[in-house]
Amino acid sequence: MSRTPRSYPRLTEPLVRVNGALRPTSWEDALDRAALGFRRNIDAHGSDALGIFSCSKSTNEVNFLAQKLARVAFGTNNIDSCNRT
Repeated sequence: MSRTPRSYPRLTEPLVRVNGALRPTSWEDALDRAALGFRRNIDAHGSDALGIFSCSKSTNEVNFLAQKLARVAFGTNNIDSCNRT
C-alpha cells in the first residue's frame, strides 16, 4: 500500500502569539522575543531551568555546538544527546 504525503501548509514566515492569536512577524522580532523568553526564564528560575536535547545521530560538530550553546549562552550543563540508545 503506497502512501502519499499529506499536503500541509508550510510556514513561510515566523509567527508570534499576540493576545492568544498567532500573527506574522519578522525574523528579527521573532528571535528577539525568543531571547527575551529565555532571559525571563533564567532570571526567574536560574540557568539550570533550561536544557538542550540533541540527537545522537547528528554529527559531532552539531552536538558540540549544542553543548556550547547550553553552556555559554544559557549557563547550564543540562544537555542530553540520547546516546543511551
